[in-house]
Amino acid sequence: QVQVVESGGGLVQAGDSLRLSCAASGRTSRNLVIGWFRQAPGKEREFVAFFKWAGNRAAYADSVRGRFTISRDNVKDTVYLQMNSLKPEDTAVYYCAADVTGRTIWSEQANAARYEIWGQGTQVTVSS
Repeated sequence: QVQVVESGGGLVQAGDSLRLSCAASGRTSRNLVIGWFRQAPGKEREFVAFFKWAGNRAAYADSVRGRFTISRDNVKDTVYLQMNSLKPEDTAVYYCAADVTGRTIWSEQANAARYEIWGQGTQVTVSS
């Protein structure tokens, strides 16, 4: 069993930065894909980014590309989402999720349905 726990959210001003953490535990493997999603009040859950552990590859939604960056800590089995130049429209509950199938389909990893394991979310609020 794999579990993920996200943390690091908070209240910041526009232009500030935050770093979110997604800590994985349980039966992790290098086939793991970590996804980041967010959901604002009254809006649909949307894709933010995903990270393929094997090969250290990441992809980003157009809305965050150039501002958000994913990195990893192999020792801690943790993926970080560095968020820079935050905007009020980034305000949302952020979730990390794990795809543990071991069958990475690059063009489909932005779909929430690909991810079986979800964290509880961490609130990010960006004031103007």
